[in-house]
Amino acid sequence: MKPSLRQIKTNYKGIIFDLDGTLVDSMWMWRAIDIEYLARFGLELPDDYQKSIEGLSFHEVAVYTKERFGIPDDPEKMKQDWNEMAIEFYRTRVPVKPGVHRFLKELRNAGIKLGIATSNSRTLLETVLHAQHIASYFDVIATGCEVAHGKPFPDIYLHVAEGLDVKPSDCLVFEDVEAGVQAAIAAGMSVCSVYDPFSETRKERLKEQSDYYIMSYEELFDEDSEG
Repeated sequence: MKPSLRQIKTNYKGIIFDLDGTLVDSMWMWRAIDIEYLARFGLELPDDYQKSIEGLSFHEVAVYTKERFGIPDDPEKMKQDWNEMAIEFYRTRVPVKPGVHRFLKELRNAGIKLGIATSNSRTLLETVLHAQHIASYFDVIATGCEVAHGKPFPDIYLHVAEGLDVKPSDCLVFEDVEAGVQAAIAAGMSVCSVYDPFSETRKERLKEQSDYYIMSYEELFDEDSEG
């Protein structure tokens, strides 16, 4: 079920990563931010909220949240508040997932083009990439706000592939949630799902939908380390 590093280098010309829960270990912070933000308006976080916003762009989340909870602020103010709450986490407390640094170095050394397709904001994306010293590895980074439709639509993955100048069929996507996997499949790309605790209950479903599944990037080095 898992690919080897050798297979990846041989079979793909472009690798595209989702950000949260895939490239960086950040999903734990969003629930805390959601609870704190809604509490400002005397509201509690519903159990289905995070599932409801899965795959939406940052702006789409703001619109959805405003409409669902009757938030008096406009979406731009909401996004600004969320950014202020999150930016310090991304700068100081959010790490990359184990094995990411080595994996990116291996891919770069092999001449494979690298991209990021995230539903997060560009501000937070760039903050964590620079904080973790991995920004220079990526040829193209894109957010859901830059395309017409967020995941599970294929728009953002097709956009990144175009920027990389790589055919969708030559791309491998790393994702951690169903909406992202579905977006990559709709784009005609191969998919490797990455385990994240926040997707635990949907792990088997992710395995069924994906070409590959890994618990950690470190698994990719088990058989044929080439570093």
